[in-house]
Amino acid sequence: MTTDQIPREFLSVLTSTTLPSSLTNLLAQLIRNPSVVGAEHSFFRVLQRELEERGAKVTWYEGLLVAQGRQPASLMLSAHIDRHGLICTGPNEFQYAAFVAGSRSDLLGNSVDEQLMRKVVTRFPNERVYAYEPWSGAYRGQGAISNAYVCPNRNNLIFEVDGLAHLVAGTPVAFTDNLKVTDEALVGQLDNVLTAAILVYLFELGFQGTAFFTAQEEAGKSWRYLLEWFRRFGDSTNQLVVVDTSPFPDFAAAQQQHLVLRHKDANHTFNAALTEKLIEVCDQLGFSYVFKDRYVEEMNAAKAARGEEPASLGSTEMGRIIAASKGLVDGTTLQIPSSSYHTLSESAPLASVMAFIEVLSQLAGLKGS
Repeated sequence: MTTDQIPREFLSVLTSTTLPSSLTNLLAQLIRNPSVVGAEHSFFRVLQRELEERGAKVTWYEGLLVAQGRQPASLMLSAHIDRHGLICTGPNEFQYAAFVAGSRSDLLGNSVDEQLMRKVVTRFPNERVYAYEPWSGAYRGQGAISNAYVCPNRNNLIFEVDGLAHLVAGTPVAFTDNLKVTDEALVGQLDNVLTAAILVYLFELGFQGTAFFTAQEEAGKSWRYLLEWFRRFGDSTNQLVVVDTSPFPDFAAAQQQHLVLRHKDANHTFNAALTEKLIEVCDQLGFSYVFKDRYVEEMNAAKAARGEEPASLGSTEMGRIIAASKGLVDGTTLQIPSSSYHTLSESAPLASVMAFIEVLSQLAGLKGS
């Protein structure tokens, strides 16, 4: 892509460390709208408005919002829109929404790993939260997390929240968050409102393909909504690029590369040709990248030498849908490296965000006016 093919606003991204104001304004607005896993309906309404204002044709399905331009088959991208939060499960009782939405409990023999529960229990000490009506997004009060513990009788993670005793069971509770922009990074509860916002922004740049926005990815269910759409409307073969953030141990490690690619995840091998196309685009534009599966395998080799337990390759929406679709859908992933994953301080390097936008713009064939 030459400079005369790049929209003027996008060209400013490449020549400065400042993201376009229209993108940061959009992201700041979206991050203030709740989208707790299992209660994403009100966020779909917000997305629908933003997408239609940018010329997209928007269709709403169960668990899925589909935005299309004039050439919907030219490029298909997918981002999940759910974020972590709590759900009221009884009088003044709150549980981690992803565990509830995923039906993770000993009652079904599908309990959450104790190590994961111990990790989650430390992520949100004294965080401010607010409750909302899941369909309209109407405000239902605010409070603060005062305690979190594992209930020994149910082996479930329980949160205590001051100020929300009036809520009824089923009410979602989101973390209170605001976007922070530093000289180096975007900071906030970014997973996965960041890449969802960028997909909306692509329509502003003239994107004419298809963007999928899925619910309940954090509960491992989003691939089901995607696969149902492809079985109804897809071609005989369908190629998809799933976008997301990708965790690294700290911000310095996240800054070691612009972007994150994958050959595979814990579920399946990805489409080699489409992965190679991403490699070619990154190389052409001069962006560095790391393959997360290789990164984890190298890390596991070092762990094995120390006698430690290996880490998982990770489970992505892409791997799940490839494994389940029996050849109907395949593709690959493109991810933004970040640190402090699944917290309100997740940090994504500005350089990575800019590289991400440029690579997707190249794939989409976006041209200047």
